[in-house]
Amino acid sequence: MPDAFLHVPFADLSLVVMFLTISTAYVIFGIAGFGTALVAGPVLVCYMPLSHAIALLVLLDCVAALGKLVRYHRHVVRSELVRLLPFMIVGSVAGITVLLNTHSQALLLMMGCFVTSYALYMLARPVRQADLSARWAAPLGIGGGLFGALFGSGGFLYAIYLNGRIEAKVEASSTQSTLIGISTLLRLGMLTLAGVYADFTLLVTAIYLLPAMVIGLWIGGHINLKMSRDAFTRLINLIVLVSGITLICRAYVGGI
Repeated sequence: MPDAFLHVPFADLSLVVMFLTISTAYVIFGIAGFGTALVAGPVLVCYMPLSHAIALLVLLDCVAALGKLVRYHRHVVRSELVRLLPFMIVGSVAGITVLLNTHSQALLLMMGCFVTSYALYMLARPVRQADLSARWAAPLGIGGGLFGALFGSGGFLYAIYLNGRIEAKVEASSTQSTLIGISTLLRLGMLTLAGVYADFTLLVTAIYLLPAMVIGLWIGGHINLKMSRDAFTRLINLIVLVSGITLICRAYVGGI
């Protein structure tokens, strides 16, 4: 294998920052099932275009998703999964198209607005809506696919739908995990066909950061929080809110 293939175009300090960021993102994911892109994305875009940052996280998420697909398939509510899948695919295709054909500064602003809106929603999250109509599968499925492809995190829209349709928590969680896993594999396939991974440095960077993902997941799966799950999630959403506002400021300073 040529030495050029193994070269990562980042300074050692940058790699350390990205390693710690990925580890932290997956610690949070391991504890709260939280979207890694919302935590890692604002940091990674300091070192690469948003489209590359999302593609990098898709590679790492794909490895984590394979485990979820195996672990949770027995509790999946297949009728709801089948109902959401076509709309998720439509949204994903639209999102990947926008991701690869939009100016980077505009995407930065879009991600900042998305992250900020998500954090505000989570901080003021309403009580779960019961008996949500199946008609909501279309807008929430398309929105989840779109935001998942654009920003790596559309899972909260799937959660709104599934928690309003499925009473048992384990079934709702398992169905959502499976849907996100399928979404990740779909995005990986589309990005591969689009030639994004022809940039070997992106693949090598993912290999360098893979141990960070494993470490983060392991810590997240074994850590015992003294604060409650709700308090922890609230703290993380406050951090994400600050990250989103920072991204919006960076987009305006850089010029759209």
